[in-house]
Amino acid sequence: MPNFEFRPRLIPGIAVVLGLALFVHLGQWQAGKAERRQAEIREHTERAQHAVYRLGAQQVEAETLRGMPVTVRGHFEPDHRFFVDNRLQDGKPGLHLVMPLRIEGSETRVLVNRGWIAWSDRSSDLPSVLTPTGEIEINGVADVPSGKKFFLMPEHEDANPALWTRLDPERFEKAYPGVLQPVVVLQSDVGATDTLVRKWPPPEDRVAMHQSYSMQWFGMAAALLIFYGVASLRKKESA
Repeated sequence: MPNFEFRPRLIPGIAVVLGLALFVHLGQWQAGKAERRQAEIREHTERAQHAVYRLGAQQVEAETLRGMPVTVRGHFEPDHRFFVDNRLQDGKPGLHLVMPLRIEGSETRVLVNRGWIAWSDRSSDLPSVLTPTGEIEINGVADVPSGKKFFLMPEHEDANPALWTRLDPERFEKAYPGVLQPVVVLQSDVGATDTLVRKWPPPEDRVAMHQSYSMQWFGMAAALLIFYGVASLRKKESA
């Protein structure tokens, strides 16, 4: 364009540089989230193929066992059971039943998420679930509950001590002192005789979503740069 020349201005130029830095940072952030999510899904798939680990009284490393198939033998302690509220299954509200299992030949416990059950017709009444007695073998997958707390939901004492808002092993340890394995067993249907629903979802696949957001931010950076370049063109002054 022989009749135009590039004449940038200082203040708009600074604003564009700051905008570019922000958009590129957000694009890299979303790209990083996509990579981490992809790695989590790949790791989950690989761990699910491991040989079954027999959980005993010896303390395990939680992260080492996360997502691996496990089996454990012991007896349930139904007096210490609790429910985790606000669990959805196929769009229906319900609860997860969590119960400690005392591992055979020891004083060590492990929490077992026995599965999902719908709220009873009278929402104030907790559901009734039959509990196997005596020594039993539980099969499932080792899980490590998230320790994150929702800042919009301040901590407070639950109205019903058997109805919790989230699965918190530390809270259980304070209520019932003793040795507790740092994982929770998500029970499978193998050997189960109750009617609890056990559909444990894999990590949510949001890789494509994060990649899309990343491309949007990079696209906005490119658009801003092009706009600034075009807006900085000025007609040449005649001699």
